[in-house]
Amino acid sequence: MRKNLKHLGFGSLVHSLTLLFRDLPDRRQKSKVKHSIHDVVMSGFAMMYFQDPSLLQFQKRLEEDQHNNNLRTLFHVETIPEDSQMRDILDGLSPEEFRPVFKNYVNRLQRGNQLEQYQFIDGSYLCAVDGTQYFSSEKIHCDSCLEKHRDDIRYSHEIVQAAIVNPKLKQVIPIMPSEIRNIDGTLKQDCEINAAKRFVSNLRKDHPRMKLTIVADGLYSKQPMIEAIRAEDMGFILVAKPDDHKIMMEWVEEQKKLGEVKTKKIEDDKGRCHIYEWINEVPLNGRQDSANVNYFSYRLLSPKGEANRTVSYKNSWVTDFKVTSENINELVAGGRSRWKIENECFNTLKNQGYHIEHSYGHGKKNLCHNFLLLTLMAFFCHQIAELTDELFKKCREKIGRKTELWAKIRTSIQIFFFDSWEMLFEFTYNPKAFKPTLIKPG
Repeated sequence: MRKNLKHLGFGSLVHSLTLLFRDLPDRRQKSKVKHSIHDVVMSGFAMMYFQDPSLLQFQKRLEEDQHNNNLRTLFHVETIPEDSQMRDILDGLSPEEFRPVFKNYVNRLQRGNQLEQYQFIDGSYLCAVDGTQYFSSEKIHCDSCLEKHRDDIRYSHEIVQAAIVNPKLKQVIPIMPSEIRNIDGTLKQDCEINAAKRFVSNLRKDHPRMKLTIVADGLYSKQPMIEAIRAEDMGFILVAKPDDHKIMMEWVEEQKKLGEVKTKKIEDDKGRCHIYEWINEVPLNGRQDSANVNYFSYRLLSPKGEANRTVSYKNSWVTDFKVTSENINELVAGGRSRWKIENECFNTLKNQGYHIEHSYGHGKKNLCHNFLLLTLMAFFCHQIAELTDELFKKCREKIGRKTELWAKIRTSIQIFFFDSWEMLFEFTYNPKAFKPTLIKPG
């Protein structure tokens, strides 16, 4: 039998959702209410949890026996809404109603000492941040859509997404994203940096005592964004490309001629050469009130035996950490961890069964974004299971790809009745040693 932290088990995570969803505001006329807000939202979460690509088919498959189905036992759903009802109700909910879910799950990981393995320099946590688009159409749109005018108008939904990362761990801890959206009453279209500023402000409100270091690409290494990060008492490691920071690089080059720029070279066991350079207290730009930052760069040279040794990787960053010979390797690893928000978060959500770019319905207000948030909540639960649930890990090792694992689980819940999460995954791992109840056609 597996040994789990109780408050990080599937049952406890779902129970916390039940408590939140039952308190969501319901402005419908009571006489016309057939399905509770809880049942509607939890049904949507269950669909994303099981990575079902079709809202209509998911609803039909779990309708066979309303009083004895897996949606009720695993997710506490009493009545199953029709797909159109689910869309209508989700469309009217404010995305901010779901913020406590992400905050609660991070706090649970912290309470269970699971976040300790994510600590960076001085006990801080690397928070990788980036923007992404998850919906695009030339015809379907709502008031929140961004617009791109070329030959035709292209409508889209975009977010600034973040996750707590560790360069050595595959799992990431998703944070409530900030939507890049047009806001009523404004003529100027929203942008990633404005959304990022809102994101860091909300992140600090959600986790007032957490020591955080923002890791992001070159778009973020400008003074207004750095000032916004510092205002929230956060650190930063931001890509600083030479072409984007010409005045700063001129200053660095002058200091290099004076011998003020430090250098460290390491040959690894493959014959490659790692070259680190750094200097502290550098003006970010030519403004009179320029922010001072610490600069470091990294180059990786191909193996020594090659006739023409080439640079296989290079990058440079600015940070508020004081750079030293002792921490330069770790700082470079932290800077390079920015790619994890792309690979371990965005690519996983787009290519490993989460259907983040699939339109379950666009709506007039918040439907598109709320489906995204339900997907992120499911992804968050899966990441927690990969970190803490030994049986889940065994299932992943046995079956392999996530898409195959969830396809097998979807098939199982169509045929058998499981009265607990543990029963479902015990059956998934070793079906011959376990006999679930067969669902009888209703």
